[in-house]
Amino acid sequence: MNFLNNFIILFVESAPWLLLGLLIAGLMKWFVPMTLLQKHMGNNKVSSIIKAAIIGAPLPLCSCGVIPAAIGLRRSGASKSSTISFLVATPETGVDSISVSYALLGPFFAIIRPISAILTAIYAGLLVKFSMSDKQSTEIPPAAQKAPCCHKSVAADPHKRGKFSELLFNALEFASGKLLIDITKWLLIGLLLAAAIKTWVATDFLLQWGDGLLAMIVMALIGIPMYICATASTPIAAGFLAAGLSPGAILVFMLAGPATNIATMGMIRQEMGNRVLIAYLVSLFTASISLGYLTNWLISMMKINIPLVAANAHTMEASGIYLASALLLAGLMLRNLFTQFYRVKAGTSA
Repeated sequence: MNFLNNFIILFVESAPWLLLGLLIAGLMKWFVPMTLLQKHMGNNKVSSIIKAAIIGAPLPLCSCGVIPAAIGLRRSGASKSSTISFLVATPETGVDSISVSYALLGPFFAIIRPISAILTAIYAGLLVKFSMSDKQSTEIPPAAQKAPCCHKSVAADPHKRGKFSELLFNALEFASGKLLIDITKWLLIGLLLAAAIKTWVATDFLLQWGDGLLAMIVMALIGIPMYICATASTPIAAGFLAAGLSPGAILVFMLAGPATNIATMGMIRQEMGNRVLIAYLVSLFTASISLGYLTNWLISMMKINIPLVAANAHTMEASGIYLASALLLAGLMLRNLFTQFYRVKAGTSA
């Protein structure tokens, strides 16, 4: 029962942010001209990677909510390196998580956390950039190539878009249909794994490794497949800090945890290939540990005092917005499942 309860809690907690990500993706696909995205993020230049990181950092999207937004960005013409930069920066930090970091961990973490997130994102984008040719990074995704020709003209030319209501309907239809279908499998797999970790991996297991390199490696290995948003990771990190983990190990957890999960990894492999996925994981692992060491060194050299705020584990209040979002998301998933089932059945009958 604990496993099922944790799964439901995670699903409800992620629902509003996932819906927000779907909405942003749909609006980007139908309202933002492809030429504009291609101009700023469509090439494999370092400037495009930096822009993607800076644009993504303040957005209020978690590690699941950023998936549809990143896919929409990629399918609208962004390069693989820029998409990865956006995908890393967005869930690692945000205005809400910065304020919570200041409240629970003090001003140093409120500053080092967003800086680390942007640096990690740029590093990840650069690693993807140097792992492939410019042509491989900027090639149009297969899903975008299969898009109807009328949609291509709409995305390319802002003066030939039609009525606002029609565009809004198309954006919502795409977000709740095709895009949600593409991410549902990996989203559910990721949430199931996150629920398993939350149910069966005890806090004592994380604390037994001390506060050195081994502790950082364990925090990275636990954090990478885990689903947890940047804001939710902060009180957990404060609890770990109070229990004896070093500030550097805490930063590793706050970078690796929100940045990715099984759902994100599955979608990267599906949309951009194994080479990009490997570069993405290597960059997160090495960057988070390096920045963890830098954090410990800065605190030691500058004699910074980190407040030990004993925090309870993050719990999500069953507010009306969260519950309504979860019901809506579950309803859309079931609708898509039944639609696909009847299409297959009708095709078989024919």
